[in-house]
Amino acid sequence: MALLTALAALSFASACRSSEATPSTSPPAEGAPAVPVAVPPPSTATAKAKLRELPVAAAPGSGEPNLTVAPDGRILLSWVEPRGDNAHALRFSSRAPGEAWAEPRTIAEGRDWFVNWADIPAMAALPDGTLYAHWLQRSGPGKYAYDVRVTRSTDGGATWSPPVVPHRDGTSSEHGFVSFLPQDARRMGLVWLDGRRNVGEGHEGHEGHHGETGLLHTTVGRDGKLGPETVLDARACDCCQTAAVMAEGAVVVAYRDRSPTEVRDISVLRFADGAWSKPRPLAEDGWEINGCPVNGPALAASGKHVAAAWFTAPKGQDRVSVAFSEDSGATFGSPIRVDEGRPLGRVDVLMLSDGEALVVWLEQSTTGAELRVRRVRPGGNLEPSRVIADSSAARSSGFARLAAAGGDVVVAWRDTSKPPKLRTVLLEPGTPQ
Repeated sequence: MALLTALAALSFASACRSSEATPSTSPPAEGAPAVPVAVPPPSTATAKAKLRELPVAAAPGSGEPNLTVAPDGRILLSWVEPRGDNAHALRFSSRAPGEAWAEPRTIAEGRDWFVNWADIPAMAALPDGTLYAHWLQRSGPGKYAYDVRVTRSTDGGATWSPPVVPHRDGTSSEHGFVSFLPQDARRMGLVWLDGRRNVGEGHEGHEGHHGETGLLHTTVGRDGKLGPETVLDARACDCCQTAAVMAEGAVVVAYRDRSPTEVRDISVLRFADGAWSKPRPLAEDGWEINGCPVNGPALAASGKHVAAAWFTAPKGQDRVSVAFSEDSGATFGSPIRVDEGRPLGRVDVLMLSDGEALVVWLEQSTTGAELRVRRVRPGGNLEPSRVIADSSAARSSGFARLAAAGGDVVVAWRDTSKPPKLRTVLLEPGTPQ
């Protein structure tokens, strides 16, 4: 209840790799159904959220932040840090509620990494505290040939195991946009986008968008042993982030799908009762776009309550929406629009203990862009959105991330000042209406 009390007081109440702002769009597929969307009233709100800066010892130029919560209640922050001679390092820090960030530690480093503004390394933890981390490493001479590397730590991040590659196709192709989920007490689940079918005669890979990118799943045990590979969807959007959470009795996965007519709406599938379901639309947006918008969904869960947030732009009508499920992702309610009219997307979402959600996204502004946050109730009630920080519509601003523990809500993002830097803040109670 500490988290609920603190948050109640807050009063919150791109064709792929080619566009740095909202991508151009085409009309939706003929006959696409209309979507009931709760639209917020026009707003001229420019109020700033009340924040407390949490300095983190990350080198200038750092980016690709990610957040997760360990079983002991610490928030873990990971990021990619530039090193000399074209090298990079994946580093992390931890923070107990009410404390400062601990001294950073290095998970891995190298010169042959694939570092990308949208395909972000991450950490996760099993219930016993075993830590996992992943990054991307080049696997061949092609521009978009890289593998996922997964490492583990059983001593709180002091030492890390040799990395394993979770996919076993052996092709020099794209593998990325990983989502971790603690699948049980001894295995970490992963879902990722897999381009093995984009190589070979007649396929131009990522840049040409010929061939098909699949959505796959496997597990990595505490001992590094890999589980079977499962194809969840043989044709997904090529470079939008995936999302995966554990809800009560089910694994829930969300991703941007890709139909034969280039409708790229968000789909959801579940693992429950020992089997994977077939993909189904989260909402029938009908966004037809001949290219990847690099703007994936986000999921959060608490018990049977699941919140999904995503960006879409059918007929050029850009919007950020949130939908709620009360049955572990088996069904979702109607989309609730949360943006202020000019969204760029790049969403993240946090489920609160009362079944409400906190969503963060990037909104265009007169000076560039703003990072905004809003509390959303399942019935469609919206508290006023608040500005966390001025930002940029450029790729370099990346994706903001949310996490909560012990009553603290932390936001992490890349500040595009010169030089760019990693910023984290605590959302303080008492933000004025």
